[in-house]
Amino acid sequence: MDSRNHVSTHDALDDPRNADVRIYVDGEFFHRDEARVSVFDSGFLLGDGVWEGLRIHDGCVPFLDEHLDRLFEAAKYIELDVGMTREELSTAVRATLGVNDMHTDAHVRLMVTRGRKLRPFQHPHLNIHGATVVIIAEHSRVDQDATGRGIRLFTVPHHRGLPLTQDAKLNSHSKLNCIIALNQAVQAGADEALMLDPFGFVNTTNSCNFFIARKGEVWTSTGDYCMNGITRRRVIELCRENRIPVFERNYSLVDTYGADEAFLTGTFGAQTPVSEIDGRSIGGGEPGPIFRRIRKLYAELIQSQVAANGRG
Repeated sequence: MDSRNHVSTHDALDDPRNADVRIYVDGEFFHRDEARVSVFDSGFLLGDGVWEGLRIHDGCVPFLDEHLDRLFEAAKYIELDVGMTREELSTAVRATLGVNDMHTDAHVRLMVTRGRKLRPFQHPHLNIHGATVVIIAEHSRVDQDATGRGIRLFTVPHHRGLPLTQDAKLNSHSKLNCIIALNQAVQAGADEALMLDPFGFVNTTNSCNFFIARKGEVWTSTGDYCMNGITRRRVIELCRENRIPVFERNYSLVDTYGADEAFLTGTFGAQTPVSEIDGRSIGGGEPGPIFRRIRKLYAELIQSQVAANGRG
């Protein structure tokens, strides 16, 4: 592997405005240097919470309803009372954008934890203060120079586990499994980690959903052991609508190394090309035609969302 600097799917261009952003904490706004949660907060103590990442394009938050669906579904699963309605959360997100004068090329992290505890232990009877809600919005334009040349992946021994341990579909604050995987990849000289499922099939990366293209077909995992991303779903739908054969299936590293193209999907970067996996060049190390077509189709979809938002 070469010695270039590491990149990631979340690289953004520096923006001096971020030094003065205001953070939403439980209904109030604080300068980023003054925003605080208690050391007794469940999220800090135990990783006990759920979150969503949102992008802002020309005043529009694409797929906001779907993000809120996922947030409330996750909260229900872990028996967390959000303490706010969908409409109140949506209003809080838009208020955060308004306070920060953000209209496009912004990223929002919406976080809900089980709130402050009386003592630093797990039992829910120690939570008597209600949920903590934090919204961080930043000016965040994707660094196309960094990610455009492709992400290098390394297949790590740390895999995505079975749902009976911690369901990977749960967008929780507990990300240690993914962090361990990422650290393993970085130590190997790569940018991010490619993770297998419990049976050795290719699954996902530490932070994004993973796709390959082979002989004109697009493949991704079954989705059984990974976050079923909203961007992932949209890419699958776009392929089906535009006669690009797409399959959710089990496939191995043999299939992956022999792929013509590989790319990642996620809310932040939309689609990011993969140039190398385990030291093997993919598609000559350059973004391929299927990737470029999907990225164009997705950009058009976002513009249609923006147009519909303007009409609304």
